[in-house]
Amino acid sequence: MADNTVELTLSGPDGDDELTLPAPLIDMFSENDESAAEVVGDLAMINAAQQIHAATAHGQGEPSEELEAVESLLMSQFEERFGQTFGEMTGHQH
Repeated sequence: MADNTVELTLSGPDGDDELTLPAPLIDMFSENDESAAEVVGDLAMINAAQQIHAATAHGQGEPSEELEAVESLLMSQFEERFGQTFGEMTGHQH
């Protein structure tokens, strides 16, 4: 049986990482012939938005100004990438 995976290389300012995912997962989330890299980029952005939202809105105590600034920047980038807010995409608004 063939290995039905997609291998990607993530590059950043401080190094690289290899990531192997099931090819059907990429196909499942691909829209309009997006590349595997675009699909994984979208998944990474969605996860980052979920994590920062959880930290600021559902964490213990009041979030720091720094955390709120990071959330604001990320949510702006999210809206720019997807053309809608995190709340609009997820139906989770408050």
